[in-house]
Amino acid sequence: MRTALTPSQAHAAPTPTPPGATAPGPLSPQDIREVAEAQRRGRKVLKAAGVAAFNGWACAIVAALAVPFALGSIPAALTALALGAVARNEFRGRKMLLRFDPRGPRLLGWNQIGLLAVIVLYCLWHIYDGLTGPTLADQHPDLKLVLGSLASLERNLTLGLYGSIIVVSAIAQGLTARYYFSRLTHLRGYLGQTPPWIVDLHRSVGPA
Repeated sequence: MRTALTPSQAHAAPTPTPPGATAPGPLSPQDIREVAEAQRRGRKVLKAAGVAAFNGWACAIVAALAVPFALGSIPAALTALALGAVARNEFRGRKMLLRFDPRGPRLLGWNQIGLLAVIVLYCLWHIYDGLTGPTLADQHPDLKLVLGSLASLERNLTLGLYGSIIVVSAIAQGLTARYYFSRLTHLRGYLGQTPPWIVDLHRSVGPA
């Protein structure tokens, strides 16, 4: 991509360099100050790209760990595929942020909401299976007298465990989605206050 000329390059007349003298740099002191200010404005956007990278790798690792369980379970297989899609979107959003693309914060925000939906559906399935499926007493009739009193405890533990996961995930993914969506304001501020030639420069060194 062709980078726009800086204001000093566009207006400065070419001057020959005397023999033995060092040629002046391509950026004037004013240009350097503008680049530094642009880096300061874009810091929060780039920090969000780091968060997206961490989230992407975390989802990818969990998806990989879920593959062995997916071989004999349709819900586990669907969960692994969904986590893989979430990881891919995190990496896509990261690239957009590094290129200061306004689509990035929206993609990442909605991706967290999608991750929350995956977690909720996964937990609801296990709650349903735990409340309606056979208990240990049902699976071992010869120990029914011993295990019968544990059936209600088993169901309560299932409900408490997966219910807690839903609550914690709602808080975590909700806050992360809000964080991503809020980066759009900072990104727009960067684009609105940064000279186009600096934006082009930052995008040219971003990911392919």
